Amino acid sequence: MSKFLITSALPYVNGVKHLGNLAGSLLPADIHARFRRQTGHDVLFLCGTDEHGTPVELAAHAAGVPVADYCARQHAVQADIYRRFGLSFDHFSRTSGEANRRLTQEIFRCLDAAGFIEERTILQAYSPTDRRFLPDRYVVGTCPYCGHPNARGDQCESCTALLDPEDLRSPRSAISGATDVEFRATRHLFFRLSAFDGRLRDWLATRRDWPPLVRSIARKWLDEGLRDRCITRDLEWGVPVPKAGFEDKVFYVWFDAPIGYIAAAIEWSEAPSRDWRDWWQSGEDVSYVQFLAKDNVPFHAVSFPATLLGSGLPFRLVDTIKGFNWLTFGGGKFSTSAARGIFTDTALALLPADTWRWWLAANAPETADTDFTVTRFVDGVNKDLADIFGNLVNRCLAFANARFDGTVPEAGDTGPLEHQLVRSLDTHLARLRRHHESLALRKAADEVRAIWRLANAYLAEAAPWSAIRNDTGRAATIVNTAINLVRVSALVAWPFIPSSAEKVLCSLGEAADLVAWPQRGRSTLSAIPAGRRIAVPPLLFPKIAVADLQHCPSGWNQPDG
Repeated sequence: MSKFLITSALPYVNGVKHLGNLAGSLLPADIHARFRRQTGHDVLFLCGTDEHGTPVELAAHAAGVPVADYCARQHAVQADIYRRFGLSFDHFSRTSGEANRRLTQEIFRCLDAAGFIEERTILQAYSPTDRRFLPDRYVVGTCPYCGHPNARGDQCESCTALLDPEDLRSPRSAISGATDVEFRATRHLFFRLSAFDGRLRDWLATRRDWPPLVRSIARKWLDEGLRDRCITRDLEWGVPVPKAGFEDKVFYVWFDAPIGYIAAAIEWSEAPSRDWRDWWQSGEDVSYVQFLAKDNVPFHAVSFPATLLGSGLPFRLVDTIKGFNWLTFGGGKFSTSAARGIFTDTALALLPADTWRWWLAANAPETADTDFTVTRFVDGVNKDLADIFGNLVNRCLAFANARFDGTVPEAGDTGPLEHQLVRSLDTHLARLRRHHESLALRKAADEVRAIWRLANAYLAEAAPWSAIRNDTGRAATIVNTAINLVRVSALVAWPFIPSSAEKVLCSLGEAADLVAWPQRGRSTLSAIPAGRRIAVPPLLFPKIAVADLQHCPSGWNQPDG
């Protein structure tokens, strides 16, 4: 049994996240973690809230509460939402915790001792109107590379180029919009990222199975030339810099946030019989997989690996990065700051979590951006969940309940239809496993849907409601097979829609806490013994209509269509 260390990009603590955050990292990571557990692997699935940086200071100020209190409250809100979405984190951490503070400072000291930290005097953006220094994310302007008019002072979201505020054309304050931005001298510490070009190229050359999106972004950074990065900020909230003369500064959020993955494991290992070193400093039996959106790729594929390499500490580097494009909203971008889109708390108030989980996975933005509209969402949910999976469960178990007194009937001899069914099912299960292992989320969802359709097609062709009129034994064999097909359909659905799958498995008398990957061969369709009592679960997925979602509560800024 091999181990899988799985991390999702850390959601920023500042406010409830929208569905784009869920689709681009959190949900795919959970689906993969569930699949790996289901197939017998040892899994450590880590995440947490990213709690440093200027936005959280401003949000706390606007809320009139201390920053620490604001972060604690928002962390609890997010943790509860993710629990209700069925995200199966082994530990959900906070980057403001003591473990991350100590580890970040330790790694910095190692980098400093190795000569990879330099003190430099720089010009930093200052707004006389706002009467404050402006950290890079609070300077916006035109990207010098692609011309995007709203590039941030640390990165252009359009072309993903790394930037400094002075690179921007027509810079302005993101706080007030003031254009009187000037640059004043101040001392900061820089990480010599440029010194790692060769080591990073050699390391990236060994990651041949990374998705094209991730490889292209990483190569683009290298080919454009690595630039040393300022890793300190003039803020009060953050990890203090342990260096004389810099006591009034904290680390840049993108320096300490990825270290939070390791700190999360340290916190997790505070429980007995756990050792984080088995995951972060062990041998070849651990595979480390990261899930994140494309704008986070450069930090995880270049700067964070360089940080670990430069520290000289024996930390594991990522084996695979699964990057995602963006989920868009009615043709435009989701935006937390502009409150545009569907936010996770609102989504849960409207419909069960599995409804959202399925659609987001089946339409994952893997090869291109995916646009969410109400019509597409309603059509997809009704067709897949109500008409295919829900219909299979209801008509099969309702028939068994009515004609076989809610008991799994004894199967007799199987015929050509069942033999072909086993062959087809084996083919689909093998494909599904390959898609999961290759992190092809949409293809995996397509294969789950194909298994549901196969089960429905078998039930329709075998027609136990007709067979029972003349051949009770044949009808019993069909129903026995169909009940086991329902079980397989729920098992393969479990990584995607765990709550609904567990309801189905419980109705079949299966232990929902032991959701194992289905075996191949005839044994797959004879796993439930004859004589077991079964139940008909309540309607899993009532059909929804576009009109049901047109009068939405706050938190859904609905687009046309």
